[in-house]
Amino acid sequence: MDVVVVGAGIAGLSCARALTEDGARVRVLERGRVVGGRLASKRYDGRYADIGAAYFVADDPGFAAQAQDWESRGMARRWTDTLRVYPGGETTTGPMRWAAPGGLRSLATDLADGLDVRLSTELGELPADADAVVLAMPGPQALRLAPPPAVEAAATAQTWKPVIAAVLTYPAREWGDLRGAFVNGHPALATVCDDGDRRGDGAPVLVAHSTPELAARHLDDPATAGPLLADAVGEVLALSAQPEVHVHRWTYAQPEPVDAPYAADGRIWLCGDAFGRPRVETAWLSGRAVARALLG
Repeated sequence: MDVVVVGAGIAGLSCARALTEDGARVRVLERGRVVGGRLASKRYDGRYADIGAAYFVADDPGFAAQAQDWESRGMARRWTDTLRVYPGGETTTGPMRWAAPGGLRSLATDLADGLDVRLSTELGELPADADAVVLAMPGPQALRLAPPPAVEAAATAQTWKPVIAAVLTYPAREWGDLRGAFVNGHPALATVCDDGDRRGDGAPVLVAHSTPELAARHLDDPATAGPLLADAVGEVLALSAQPEVHVHRWTYAQPEPVDAPYAADGRIWLCGDAFGRPRVETAWLSGRAVARALLG
Protein backbone atom coordinates (compact mmCIF):
# COMPACT_ATOMS: atom_id res chain seq x y z
CA MET A 1 0.00 0.00 0.00
CA ASP A 2 1.28 3.47 -0.94
CA VAL A 3 0.08 6.28 1.34
CA VAL A 4 0.75 10.01 1.27
CA VAL A 5 0.26 11.81 4.56
CA VAL A 6 -0.07 15.56 4.18
CA GLY A 7 0.94 17.31 7.37
CA ALA A 8 3.72 16.46 9.83
CA GLY A 9 1.99 17.38 13.04
CA ILE A 10 1.26 14.82 15.74
CA ALA A 11 -1.74 13.35 13.86
CA GLY A 12 0.13 12.90 10.58
CA LEU A 13 3.25 11.51 12.21
CA SER A 14 1.37 9.04 14.41
CA CYS A 15 -0.55 7.84 11.35
CA ALA A 16 2.59 7.54 9.24
CA ARG A 17 4.50 5.67 11.95
CA ALA A 18 1.70 3.15 12.50
CA LEU A 19 1.39 2.55 8.76
CA THR A 20 5.15 2.21 8.29
CA GLU A 21 5.48 -0.23 11.17
CA ASP A 22 2.91 -2.44 9.44
CA GLY A 23 4.80 -2.41 6.13
CA ALA A 24 3.02 0.33 4.17
CA ARG A 25 5.04 2.69 1.98
CA VAL A 26 4.45 6.19 3.34
CA ARG A 27 5.54 9.66 2.33
CA VAL A 28 4.87 12.58 4.67
CA LEU A 29 4.60 15.95 2.95
CA GLU A 30 4.92 19.05 5.13
CA ARG A 31 4.76 22.62 3.88
CA GLY A 32 6.72 23.95 6.88
CA ARG A 33 10.46 23.84 7.49
CA VAL A 34 10.14 21.60 10.55
CA VAL A 35 7.84 18.86 11.81
CA GLY A 36 5.47 19.30 14.73
CA GLY A 37 2.63 21.57 13.68
CA ARG A 38 1.12 23.01 16.86
CA LEU A 39 3.42 20.76 18.87
CA ALA A 40 5.75 23.69 18.46
CA SER A 41 8.92 24.95 20.11
CA LYS A 42 10.85 27.98 18.86
CA ARG A 43 14.33 29.18 19.75
CA TYR A 44 14.71 32.63 21.31
CA ASP A 45 18.14 33.80 22.43
CA GLY A 46 19.54 30.27 22.32
CA ARG A 47 16.68 28.65 24.26
CA TYR A 48 13.60 26.82 23.01
CA ALA A 49 10.19 27.88 24.34
CA ASP A 50 6.97 25.95 23.79
CA ILE A 51 4.70 28.25 21.78
CA GLY A 52 1.94 25.86 20.67
CA ALA A 53 0.48 23.16 22.90
CA ALA A 54 1.21 24.01 26.54
CA TYR A 55 1.46 20.36 27.66
CA PHE A 56 -0.16 17.03 27.00
CA VAL A 57 -2.18 14.55 29.04
CA ALA A 58 -2.18 10.79 28.57
CA ASP A 59 -5.49 9.22 29.55
CA ASP A 60 -5.75 6.69 26.72
CA PRO A 61 -3.76 3.49 27.36
CA GLY A 62 -2.13 3.56 23.93
CA PHE A 63 -1.00 7.17 24.23
CA ALA A 64 0.01 6.57 27.85
CA ALA A 65 2.35 3.85 26.59
CA GLN A 66 3.80 6.33 24.09
CA ALA A 67 4.29 8.89 26.87
CA GLN A 68 6.00 6.30 29.08
CA ASP A 69 8.33 5.40 26.22
CA TRP A 70 9.31 9.07 25.87
CA GLU A 71 9.72 9.26 29.64
CA SER A 72 11.99 6.19 29.71
CA ARG A 73 14.27 7.90 27.19
CA GLY A 74 14.32 11.23 29.04
CA MET A 75 12.28 12.99 26.38
CA ALA A 76 9.12 13.68 28.41
CA ARG A 77 8.42 14.18 32.07
CA ARG A 78 5.41 14.37 34.36
CA TRP A 79 5.12 18.08 35.02
CA THR A 80 2.14 18.92 37.24
CA ASP A 81 -1.45 18.07 38.07
CA THR A 82 -2.07 21.44 39.74
CA LEU A 83 -2.61 24.80 38.06
CA ARG A 84 -3.88 28.14 39.32
CA VAL A 85 -7.08 29.92 38.39
CA TYR A 86 -7.37 33.71 38.17
CA PRO A 87 -8.89 35.95 39.35
CA GLY A 88 -7.98 34.84 42.84
CA GLY A 89 -5.05 32.54 42.22
CA GLU A 90 -6.60 29.47 43.84
CA THR A 91 -5.22 26.09 42.78
CA THR A 92 -7.15 23.47 40.85
CA THR A 93 -6.18 19.83 40.48
CA GLY A 94 -6.71 17.79 37.32
CA PRO A 95 -4.98 15.17 35.20
CA MET A 96 -1.21 14.92 35.12
CA ARG A 97 0.22 17.32 32.57
CA TRP A 98 3.33 16.18 30.74
CA ALA A 99 6.09 18.38 29.36
CA ALA A 100 9.30 17.85 27.41
CA PRO A 101 12.74 19.04 28.57
CA GLY A 102 13.76 19.52 24.93
CA GLY A 103 10.53 21.29 24.00
CA LEU A 104 7.37 19.56 22.84
CA ARG A 105 8.47 19.63 19.20
CA SER A 106 11.25 17.20 20.16
CA LEU A 107 8.52 14.56 20.56
CA ALA A 108 7.32 15.15 17.00
CA THR A 109 10.92 14.90 15.82
CA ASP A 110 11.15 11.55 17.58
CA LEU A 111 7.99 10.28 15.86
CA ALA A 112 9.38 11.41 12.51
CA ASP A 113 12.68 9.59 12.98
CA GLY A 114 13.15 7.09 10.14
CA LEU A 115 10.06 8.20 8.21
CA ASP A 116 10.16 9.59 4.68
CA VAL A 117 9.34 13.20 5.58
CA ARG A 118 9.62 15.88 2.90
CA LEU A 119 9.67 19.39 4.34
CA SER A 120 8.95 22.72 2.61
CA THR A 121 6.58 20.90 0.25
CA GLU A 122 3.57 23.00 -0.72
CA LEU A 123 0.70 21.25 -2.50
CA GLY A 124 -1.85 22.83 -4.80
CA GLU A 125 -3.92 19.69 -5.30
CA LEU A 126 -4.39 16.22 -3.88
CA PRO A 127 -1.59 13.77 -4.73
CA ALA A 128 -2.73 11.35 -7.43
CA ASP A 129 0.09 8.79 -7.11
CA ALA A 130 -1.03 6.97 -3.94
CA ASP A 131 -3.55 4.38 -2.83
CA ALA A 132 -4.62 6.69 -0.01
CA VAL A 133 -4.06 10.32 0.98
CA VAL A 134 -4.35 11.35 4.62
CA LEU A 135 -4.93 15.05 5.27
CA ALA A 136 -3.62 15.58 8.79
CA MET A 137 -4.52 19.22 9.22
CA PRO A 138 -7.30 21.61 10.25
CA GLY A 139 -10.36 21.37 8.02
CA PRO A 140 -10.04 24.92 6.60
CA GLN A 141 -6.55 24.05 5.35
CA ALA A 142 -7.75 20.77 3.85
CA LEU A 143 -10.37 22.67 1.81
CA ARG A 144 -7.58 24.32 -0.18
CA LEU A 145 -6.85 20.91 -1.76
CA ALA A 146 -10.45 20.43 -2.98
CA PRO A 147 -11.17 17.09 -1.23
CA PRO A 148 -14.08 14.86 -2.29
CA PRO A 149 -17.61 15.58 -0.97
CA ALA A 150 -17.69 13.72 2.35
CA VAL A 151 -14.29 15.04 3.42
CA GLU A 152 -15.18 18.51 2.16
CA ALA A 153 -18.35 18.44 4.27
CA ALA A 154 -16.46 17.33 7.36
CA ALA A 155 -13.80 19.98 6.83
CA THR A 156 -16.38 22.70 6.24
CA ALA A 157 -18.23 21.73 9.43
CA GLN A 158 -15.16 22.31 11.59
CA THR A 159 -15.06 25.54 13.61
CA TRP A 160 -11.71 26.95 14.71
CA LYS A 161 -10.67 29.87 16.89
CA PRO A 162 -7.36 31.75 16.64
CA VAL A 163 -4.80 32.32 19.40
CA ILE A 164 -1.72 34.49 19.67
CA ALA A 165 1.08 33.15 21.87
CA ALA A 166 3.50 35.54 23.55
CA VAL A 167 6.88 34.42 24.89
CA LEU A 168 7.80 36.76 27.74
CA THR A 169 11.42 36.73 28.92
CA TYR A 170 12.04 38.55 32.22
CA PRO A 171 15.28 39.68 33.90
CA ALA A 172 14.57 37.29 36.79
CA ARG A 173 11.85 35.03 38.17
CA GLU A 174 9.49 36.96 40.45
CA TRP A 175 6.30 34.87 40.34
CA GLY A 176 7.07 32.08 42.79
CA ASP A 177 5.50 28.64 42.37
CA LEU A 178 3.24 29.26 39.39
CA ARG A 179 3.46 26.23 37.06
CA GLY A 180 0.58 27.48 34.94
CA ALA A 181 -2.75 29.25 35.20
CA PHE A 182 -6.14 29.59 33.59
CA VAL A 183 -7.36 33.19 33.45
CA ASN A 184 -11.13 33.54 33.39
CA GLY A 185 -13.08 36.54 32.14
CA HIS A 186 -10.05 38.53 30.94
CA PRO A 187 -10.44 40.34 27.59
CA ALA A 188 -6.90 39.55 26.44
CA LEU A 189 -5.37 36.67 28.43
CA ALA A 190 -6.61 33.06 28.55
CA THR A 191 -3.66 31.07 29.95
CA VAL A 192 -0.11 31.59 31.12
CA CYS A 193 2.53 28.91 31.76
CA ASP A 194 5.89 29.00 33.48
CA ASP A 195 8.05 27.75 30.62
CA GLY A 196 11.13 27.50 32.83
CA ASP A 197 9.27 25.26 35.23
CA ARG A 198 7.69 22.98 32.63
CA ARG A 199 10.95 22.66 30.72
CA GLY A 200 12.85 22.13 33.98
CA ASP A 201 15.62 24.67 33.42
CA GLY A 202 14.24 27.44 35.64
CA ALA A 203 14.49 30.10 32.93
CA PRO A 204 12.58 33.34 33.70
CA VAL A 205 10.21 32.78 30.79
CA LEU A 206 6.42 32.82 30.74
CA VAL A 207 4.31 31.88 27.72
CA ALA A 208 0.90 33.53 27.48
CA HIS A 209 -1.96 32.52 25.19
CA SER A 210 -4.50 35.11 24.18
CA THR A 211 -8.24 34.90 24.10
CA PRO A 212 -9.68 34.14 20.66
CA GLU A 213 -11.27 37.58 20.63
CA LEU A 214 -7.95 39.37 21.04
CA ALA A 215 -6.31 37.12 18.46
CA ALA A 216 -9.04 37.81 15.91
CA ARG A 217 -8.45 41.55 16.22
CA HIS A 218 -4.68 41.21 15.75
CA LEU A 219 -4.29 38.36 13.23
CA ASP A 220 -3.09 40.71 10.48
CA ASP A 221 -0.42 42.23 12.73
CA PRO A 222 0.18 39.85 15.66
CA ALA A 223 3.13 41.87 17.00
CA THR A 224 0.66 44.51 18.18
CA ALA A 225 -0.86 41.95 20.57
CA GLY A 226 2.47 41.39 22.33
CA PRO A 227 2.43 44.46 24.61
CA LEU A 228 -1.22 43.83 25.47
CA LEU A 229 -0.46 40.27 26.57
CA ALA A 230 2.63 41.36 28.50
CA ASP A 231 0.59 44.01 30.33
CA ALA A 232 -2.15 41.47 31.07
CA VAL A 233 0.32 38.96 32.54
CA GLY A 234 1.94 41.69 34.62
CA GLU A 235 -1.46 42.75 35.92
CA VAL A 236 -2.70 39.24 36.75
CA LEU A 237 0.54 38.08 38.41
CA ALA A 238 1.47 41.47 39.93
CA LEU A 239 4.86 41.60 38.19
CA SER A 240 6.96 44.76 38.22
CA ALA A 241 9.55 44.03 35.49
CA GLN A 242 8.97 44.54 31.79
CA PRO A 243 9.73 41.47 29.66
CA GLU A 244 11.20 40.99 26.23
CA VAL A 245 8.27 39.93 24.04
CA HIS A 246 8.03 37.60 21.04
CA VAL A 247 4.72 36.55 19.50
CA HIS A 248 3.45 33.74 17.28
CA ARG A 249 0.11 33.65 15.47
CA TRP A 250 -2.03 30.51 15.36
CA THR A 251 -4.88 31.08 12.92
CA TYR A 252 -6.30 27.60 13.55
CA ALA A 253 -5.62 26.94 17.22
CA GLN A 254 -8.74 25.76 19.02
CA PRO A 255 -11.27 23.48 17.27
CA GLU A 256 -14.77 22.73 18.38
CA PRO A 257 -14.87 18.95 19.02
CA VAL A 258 -16.30 16.58 16.40
CA ASP A 259 -17.81 13.28 17.54
CA ALA A 260 -15.89 10.99 15.16
CA PRO A 261 -12.31 9.68 14.95
CA TYR A 262 -11.78 10.93 11.37
CA ALA A 263 -13.57 11.60 8.06
CA ALA A 264 -13.11 9.66 4.82
CA ASP A 265 -14.30 9.63 1.22
CA GLY A 266 -12.81 6.96 -1.02
CA ARG A 267 -9.05 7.17 -0.82
CA ILE A 268 -9.01 10.58 0.94
CA TRP A 269 -8.97 10.78 4.75
CA LEU A 270 -9.04 13.70 7.18
CA CYS A 271 -7.75 13.51 10.77
CA GLY A 272 -6.51 15.70 13.60
CA ASP A 273 -7.35 17.10 17.01
CA ALA A 274 -10.76 18.39 15.93
CA PHE A 275 -11.94 14.74 16.04
CA GLY A 276 -12.56 14.59 19.77
CA ARG A 277 -11.61 16.74 22.73
CA PRO A 278 -8.91 19.09 21.35
CA ARG A 279 -5.71 17.67 22.79
CA VAL A 280 -2.34 16.38 21.66
CA GLU A 281 -3.61 12.93 22.63
CA THR A 282 -6.68 13.34 20.40
CA ALA A 283 -4.54 14.15 17.38
CA TRP A 284 -2.32 11.11 18.04
CA LEU A 285 -5.38 8.86 18.40
CA SER A 286 -7.05 10.24 15.27
CA GLY A 287 -3.96 9.55 13.17
CA ARG A 288 -3.70 6.02 14.58
CA ALA A 289 -7.39 5.40 13.91
CA VAL A 290 -6.91 6.25 10.23
CA ALA A 291 -3.90 3.94 10.08
CA ARG A 292 -5.89 1.08 11.62
CA ALA A 293 -8.75 1.62 9.17
CA LEU A 294 -6.38 1.64 6.18
CA LEU A 295 -4.63 -1.49 7.38
CA GLY A 296 -7.87 -3.25 8.30
